[in-house]
Amino acid sequence: MDMNAQIPARPWLARSQADDDETDLQQLWRTLWRRKWSILSLVVVAVAVAIFAVLGITPVYRAGATLMIEEKQAKVVSIEQIYGLDGSGSGYLQTQFELLKSRALAERVVRELSLTSHPEFDPRQQPEPLLDIRGLFAVALGKIAPGPQPEDQEESPESAELRIFSEVTRALMARINIEPMGKSQMVRVQVDMADARLAARAANALATGFIESQMEATMKMSATATAWMNSRLGELHNELKEAEERLQAFREKENLVDVGGVATISAAELSATSDRMIDARRQRAEAESLYRQVQASRGAGWEHLASIPAVLGDPLIQQFKANEAQARAKVEELAKRYGPRHPAMEAAQTELAAASASLHGQVEQVVAGIQRNYQIAIANEGSLRASVETNKAQIQNISRKEFRVRELQREVEANRALYETFRTRLKETTATADLETANARVVDMASVPSIPIKPKKSLIVAMAGLLALFAGIGITLLLDALNNTFKSTEDVENKLYMPVLGILPLIRNKQRSQLAHLYGDNEEKTFSEAIRTIRTGVILSGMDRPHRVLVITSSIPNEGKSTVASNLAFALGQMERILLIDADLRRPTLAKNFAFPLGTPGLANLIAGTARLDECIRHVDGIDMIAAGAVPPNPLELLSSPRFAKVIEVLKSKYERIVIDSPPTQAVSDATILATQANALIYVIKSEATPIPLAQKGIGQLLQSNTPITGVVLNQVDVQKAHQHGYSYGGYYDYYGYSKNQQA
Repeated sequence: MDMNAQIPARPWLARSQADDDETDLQQLWRTLWRRKWSILSLVVVAVAVAIFAVLGITPVYRAGATLMIEEKQAKVVSIEQIYGLDGSGSGYLQTQFELLKSRALAERVVRELSLTSHPEFDPRQQPEPLLDIRGLFAVALGKIAPGPQPEDQEESPESAELRIFSEVTRALMARINIEPMGKSQMVRVQVDMADARLAARAANALATGFIESQMEATMKMSATATAWMNSRLGELHNELKEAEERLQAFREKENLVDVGGVATISAAELSATSDRMIDARRQRAEAESLYRQVQASRGAGWEHLASIPAVLGDPLIQQFKANEAQARAKVEELAKRYGPRHPAMEAAQTELAAASASLHGQVEQVVAGIQRNYQIAIANEGSLRASVETNKAQIQNISRKEFRVRELQREVEANRALYETFRTRLKETTATADLETANARVVDMASVPSIPIKPKKSLIVAMAGLLALFAGIGITLLLDALNNTFKSTEDVENKLYMPVLGILPLIRNKQRSQLAHLYGDNEEKTFSEAIRTIRTGVILSGMDRPHRVLVITSSIPNEGKSTVASNLAFALGQMERILLIDADLRRPTLAKNFAFPLGTPGLANLIAGTARLDECIRHVDGIDMIAAGAVPPNPLELLSSPRFAKVIEVLKSKYERIVIDSPPTQAVSDATILATQANALIYVIKSEATPIPLAQKGIGQLLQSNTPITGVVLNQVDVQKAHQHGYSYGGYYDYYGYSKNQQA
């Protein structure tokens, strides 16, 4: 149909999604301002409770004494070296701070001040708590797991005293605060108590007790060290004695007098013997050379032996060879003159033979001498070698004994040095045991405080008020976020991207039938003016193409769509020929609101063909109306039938504008069917009642079917409440009373 062919452009649909993400500070302020009295009441109550609470809190005073902890310097007696203690550095100061917080020091103060009987610490003198959480838990645990409870067991007086003493000590330790003063060696010992005088006494007792405990610990440590050194000194003396006895026993066993002198003599003997062995080796080599020459020539005869250098070098051999040569020369000379039997010749031959025999004998002697010398050289060399080996073995034995002796001597010397050191240290410790001084001193004694450190009443009250303010703001914003309804025209435009045609104020103490006549009765001027504003918006939105068929619907029942439809029809009826149709065939209201006779035919009868048009139309205050008629079993089929479309076409020819009261969109789908016959639709939303997602879903369904939605009417707006909460409806509502002077 041409009425659905084109949907008018809506520039508000082009708004950027980024604008929705930005925080609307003005909206937040309006939300907070709307609940300002609730927030203020919460702040006032919280401040009052805080004031009442701080007035009942017992004030706590803090007293402090100042100590200066000195780093220990090197002393005559370094007992700390025995225990591995270091008297300097940040670690040392931190250790002293921890000692100030130690349980032993706290117990000392508890005994000194008799805190176990003081009302502030003695659990027997404490008032019973208003709510004993521990007792309730114990009772519950006993019911769950029955068994012997601590209170059922009888406690001895000694155990009770020990338990109370332990509890008091823990309570005191919890109230001690050690505060170093900058990078100096000063430290402030502070104690928090409800009794200001007792706090000062406790701080002073902690300071003096720390100094006394340090001195006692030092003296005890010195006494312990002295006792240990005495026992250790006896052990060292025994060890020294045993070492000396072992040294002496070894000397006696090895018959040692001067190991160093013996070793020197043996070394000299070894050196001389080595030199002699070298000469003997050389002589043996020479004798061996001569011997081998002789042995090599022995097979060639003695004459050849006489010619070798080893034999020829002998003076007798040379003389005998000369004698033989002379005898041979003489024989050769006589042989020239005489015959072999000549007496001179025979004498010469005899002389030659004697010379040769002498030479031969001498050669044999020389060869025998060479052999004898060679054997003597070998024997001499072997003797000297054995002597060298003997000397070496003797020197090695002496070295082993010397090493063992020196080892025993070093053991004796080490034991003697350690013994002498311990004996000297023991004498020093005994002489200076009473010279130990404390490493801390009191700089300022604690004075009685006059101003409590807690509770800080003004701060607590201020914090309570501030927290209550933040809590109120948070709760307000949370409730506003959880209230997912439309509270203003801005909500409608920002959430639905639809224009607002107008608002209708909340009318109290009126029946539904009275609300349907409200515009015609003109009792509520502002309501009538709001209807006129809506009428103007409808007319102006259809200047080019008038909205002949106008459907009015909502998301769910009881949002006032029927009231809007009837009053808008009356307003349009003052200017045009108007027909109001009750198309809510399931829950019709038109006949009841205008007191039509029971059984009056209506739209259902007209579509079904059981009644004529003139029988269905009723004329009321200048406009015509068609009620729903008899409730049919199939309303959706009737509205979807071609007969309904034909009825609308007929009615459009008779009237300038038709206003149709439609069922809600989220109840049934009748509104979607009716919208197909319309060229304008008004969506009614109940202020602070209609959920935003529900309205978005309903409008989305209509837009999917190309329904021409003209705008939204925000109904039942509590204008006075909205104005107090910061909402303004200028342009939609008469704030200035102009409508009161108008005549109906």
